[in-house]
Amino acid sequence: MPDCPALFIGASASHQGKTTVTAALARHHTRCGLNVRVFKTGPDFLDPMILERACGAPVYSLHLSMVGLDACRALLAQAAREADLILIEGVMGLFDGTPSSADLAATFNVPVLAVIGAHGMAQTFGAIAFGLARYRDDVPFHGVLANRVASARHAQMLSETIPDGLRYCGHLSNADDIALPERHLGLTQPDEVAGLDARLERAADAIAQTTLAELPPPVHFDDATLPAPPRLLDGVHIAIARDAAFSFVYPANVDLLAAMGARISTFSPLANEPAPHDADALYLPGGYPELHASALASNERTRASIAAHVERKKMVVAECGGMLYLLDTLTDIEGTRHAMLGLLPGDAAMQRKLSRLAMQRIDTMHGAMTGHTFHYSTLQTPMQAVLHAAHATTGAEGEALYRHGSVSATYMHAYWPSNPAAAAALFRGESL
Repeated sequence: MPDCPALFIGASASHQGKTTVTAALARHHTRCGLNVRVFKTGPDFLDPMILERACGAPVYSLHLSMVGLDACRALLAQAAREADLILIEGVMGLFDGTPSSADLAATFNVPVLAVIGAHGMAQTFGAIAFGLARYRDDVPFHGVLANRVASARHAQMLSETIPDGLRYCGHLSNADDIALPERHLGLTQPDEVAGLDARLERAADAIAQTTLAELPPPVHFDDATLPAPPRLLDGVHIAIARDAAFSFVYPANVDLLAAMGARISTFSPLANEPAPHDADALYLPGGYPELHASALASNERTRASIAAHVERKKMVVAECGGMLYLLDTLTDIEGTRHAMLGLLPGDAAMQRKLSRLAMQRIDTMHGAMTGHTFHYSTLQTPMQAVLHAAHATTGAEGEALYRHGSVSATYMHAYWPSNPAAAAALFRGESL
């Protein structure tokens, strides 16, 4: 029955600095020689990249619906057995969504550190802190951290607003130069942030000046494991596109493929690397193909290798950006139209407003598979859906799943451990 110090980093809303604070905590305790495991609440690819850089270990998702209660329990138990500290970054505001970050923190009794962006704020800071701490009795509360503080005097004013019985953990300053840059799908990818490690070091230095420099109290986690998945992909070679254009991959998805017996390799379309000739299936994940459309359009070795793979009727699984790459054309945000691989009929166009953001589930002959969708593009295609996902809570119609020859394509980012049999069917080209 493992116990481990743990902290849940929540906030009053999105864009308060949760990822910066979580990364700062991870880097501070890692450089103190501790084994730190970090998790991200909900469906996210970009925050975990930053957090992995901060702690040096893969960052897995926790979500009571998408990942499931039993899997969350097993992931936390494994981390508690191996780590000196567990950090869980929340999503949106603490009580936003169904299920919410607060639901996750309450389920596993992990105390919440509330991050509040204090710019343009004084006494109201205390009211927000009080509300977050007292809104639900079942959510354990560790304390509050002020972020983006303007001056020492501002910090003093904020600390004086905290009601008795609440812990003020300190502040991070605007002057620390630690905020992480963003773009349309969220944070910028780590390799594109100039001086990221120096920024993380500054953030860790700032955290070291707060009460959070010390470990939080231990949390008890029930011992739990999940049964090994069936080896439905024994002998199957799956090649995954991995680079700055195709980087939205859940570590748990890759783990599952390997646990089911698949041999995994990677290739980079951006580097014009060919897909392996001996691959039985390709996985083209989401990412930022729209930012690299010119290079992708002109990289003939990759283009020819994927076309040859499809011509040999070998399987391709394409999600979101991976699907856009296979279309006839992709029009970027500036209105420039780029020829893509032409292996799926249709045209996509980027837009400045969000097209869809929702938790999704898709019902297959193997049962339900969970996931999410988040994209800024629209698609025009003559393809007819073989299945439609549904909104996870409202049941409204969600993303289409297309089958075109040996290609399965959808905007939905599926969480494959939620249904290993359905995931294996995708890569074997079997009925769903």
